[in-house]
Amino acid sequence: MTRFNFKAKLYKAFKACSGGVACIGLAGALSLFALLSTNQKDGPSPAKTPAEEKLTFQLEPGFKIQLVAAEPMIQAPVVVTFDEDGRLWVVEMRGFMPTIDGEGEEKPVGRISVLEDKNGDGTMDHSTVFLDGLVMPRAIALVKGGALVAANNALWLAQDLDGNLKAESKILLDSTYARNGLPEHTDNGLMLNTDNWIYNAKSRLRYRLEDGKWRRDSTEFRGQWGMSHDDEGRLYYNYNWSQLHGDLVPPNYLSRNKNHTPTTGIDHGFTIDRRIYPIRPNPAVNRGYIPGTLDASGRLLEFTAACSPLVLRGGVFPKEYNGNVFVCEPAGNLIKRNAVDKTGFMVSARDPHPGKEFLASTDERFRPVALTTGPDGALYVADMYRGLIQHGAYVTPYLKEQTLTRKLVQPINRGRIWRIVPADWKPTKPRKLSKASSAELVAALSQPDGWQRDMAQRLLVERNDKQSIPLLTDLVLNGANQLGRFHALWTLEGLHSTSADLLFTLLGDKNPLVSANALRLLEPFAKRDAAVRVKLQQIIGQVEENAAPEQVLQMALSAYVLEPDAAQSLLARILTINITFPLVRDAVMSSLYNREFAFLASLLKSPQWQTSQPEKEIFLEMLTTAVVRKRDAKEMTALLAMLDVDKASFGWQQKTMLTAMVIQGKNRKLKPIQLSSAPALFARTDWEPLQKTRLQTASALFEWPGHVAQASQVQQSLLNDEQQQQFALGRQHYLTTCAGCHGSDGAGLSRFGPPLVESSWVLGDEKRLALIVLHGMEGPLDVAGKLYDVPDILPVMPSHSTMDDGAIMAILMYIRNEWGNNAGPVSKGIVGKTRHTSQGRVVPWTAKELNQYLVDTK
Repeated sequence: MTRFNFKAKLYKAFKACSGGVACIGLAGALSLFALLSTNQKDGPSPAKTPAEEKLTFQLEPGFKIQLVAAEPMIQAPVVVTFDEDGRLWVVEMRGFMPTIDGEGEEKPVGRISVLEDKNGDGTMDHSTVFLDGLVMPRAIALVKGGALVAANNALWLAQDLDGNLKAESKILLDSTYARNGLPEHTDNGLMLNTDNWIYNAKSRLRYRLEDGKWRRDSTEFRGQWGMSHDDEGRLYYNYNWSQLHGDLVPPNYLSRNKNHTPTTGIDHGFTIDRRIYPIRPNPAVNRGYIPGTLDASGRLLEFTAACSPLVLRGGVFPKEYNGNVFVCEPAGNLIKRNAVDKTGFMVSARDPHPGKEFLASTDERFRPVALTTGPDGALYVADMYRGLIQHGAYVTPYLKEQTLTRKLVQPINRGRIWRIVPADWKPTKPRKLSKASSAELVAALSQPDGWQRDMAQRLLVERNDKQSIPLLTDLVLNGANQLGRFHALWTLEGLHSTSADLLFTLLGDKNPLVSANALRLLEPFAKRDAAVRVKLQQIIGQVEENAAPEQVLQMALSAYVLEPDAAQSLLARILTINITFPLVRDAVMSSLYNREFAFLASLLKSPQWQTSQPEKEIFLEMLTTAVVRKRDAKEMTALLAMLDVDKASFGWQQKTMLTAMVIQGKNRKLKPIQLSSAPALFARTDWEPLQKTRLQTASALFEWPGHVAQASQVQQSLLNDEQQQQFALGRQHYLTTCAGCHGSDGAGLSRFGPPLVESSWVLGDEKRLALIVLHGMEGPLDVAGKLYDVPDILPVMPSHSTMDDGAIMAILMYIRNEWGNNAGPVSKGIVGKTRHTSQGRVVPWTAKELNQYLVDTK
């Protein structure tokens, strides 16, 4: 029996056991198997001193790593950040997992410490406890006179009233900040972005200080642990299973249209690369017993605990590192570097050196959990330094056995802060920006180092010094540094000192970043003043033709503030040129809230929209769906009249609109739309059987005198109400993600993708289908008796592993129950379970491999 098959059989037995001694024994067998197969014969992995740990690091050539602080000065650091005077603030989660079962986590032993390097040698030599008595603190944002602190499931304002670096006041700002106390799955981050809002991961909340009061606002849900931003203000975050996500548009744009569900722009996966390269075996990971989690030498194959992404923005690193994103993987004892590529409004990331990480350690207790940059331009790493990092709520029997057998629970009172710098770097004493004049801070907005720019902006906004406004205005208009101009513009916004005249001057600026943000900031002026709207329309018309992609995208997002006719004209022009970009389609939809029907009617008459194109079908369906969701009886009557044409004229436009109505008609939770009279469309008897059935389903959306909508009007389905909602959501995701290769009708597209209709790959084993979507697939493959391979289809269907479980499940629910497919509901949790059990798969499947895998893991 092969080692893989033996481990698979153990895993199968372990899954089937119902608890008690049998499970413990199987967990022990799996643990022993992992130990033997990874040659980890020494068992325990004892704690090392900082000097000993330093010798275990493998760092990218040209750099060195230095110890900045260690226990007993700090313990269990989970967040680090620098203040304006170069002091290092450390969030210490001292209560995390005191025992293998997490007993005692509720004790108030957490603290916030402030570390200082008073003799200037680069090592912290003085510590002050800013705030203690905290229950599981997890985030901090430095603000004027103190800090916002996330702890005990709430958000607090801790204030240092006398300047001694100790909080004398602790005010509850938001008791509902966090939803639960589980450190892996609750709100954190508190990251100040360039738009003067403080954003959070695993959260829908953001905050800012306005006129002396803290304002809470809702925003899109993002990430899991940690958050960062790039030079242009894009937000970056991740999930433990997917290392790098982010936003392609500014916050709160794509979620404006309540009649449309966007599937792009927010939570965009920047890379599907999940592969990691540890330099030591990693048997003590939560799912180490699952075949494929570890390689033959026992090393973790892919991310399982990705956290705390950090965009490096200048500093002392070489130029080629600027804009790179570093991601922590504490389970693999490493930090990955991603090079970032930007093309127009799209962003992607890649591993510049596959096979070797930026930083890795042979010490199993090296646990990098947070990154930051300092005023010196260096990269700082918070090393929680402990054996067990999995929270007790998720510890598997396998991991428990591993942890106890190999003595990884203790010690827990450790922690280190490391600094990574170029090999020839020398420490310098930080400048105290708190003492800098406003003029000096304005100048600092043009610094090449992003930390300096961010800090200068924050301090200028907090000071509210009106004498800085002329200096900021001059920098915006005449500055040579484009990022300095960008920061100055948003500093003026933070001071409530922008003006329409200034922003109009910048609208035609040659720099796309400045121009796009000027347009964004003009929106509130245009909302209030009709004269501003008219002028804005005129200037956009002048700059539109030569606009860069970033500007075009912002025009699509900002068009909603224009007069309806002008907005409709602008959006139609943008759409005509950029129809192939899903992001642009979603951006256009975001500006059409409650104007969708008028736009749809105009497109149907447009000469450019008389010929069919897959992307046109997708957008027309989006528009129709939005009209249905708006539920306006007058518009729906007009929409039905558009479909009431003779059979010869019932072309691709009508079929597309009817498809959208059918999808919505299957959602039995929607209340019927009340019409004043019977639509002639439904009374006709000349329809062919298929169209008649589809119209019957669509009629379930309506009621009129003498007609009551009933579930019996909907074609019999195996899906319940909740599953029908997932089905409808799946259609939206399918149109954006899948229709480009498989067609909006699932019939496949020549040279792209095979059909999904009557495909055994779709209708068969749901786990197999989930594996295909998660990891991708390459041909050849047989669909309904026909063999598909290049050049008839693309060589490889790409992985969609960056999509969340809910989105993938919705797609599966949809394609298994559309176009005559009737496979029924998808099992709850199938995607998440499959994602976990197939961990380690980093290449697309072949048909043979996939079928064999299912046999081996049954």
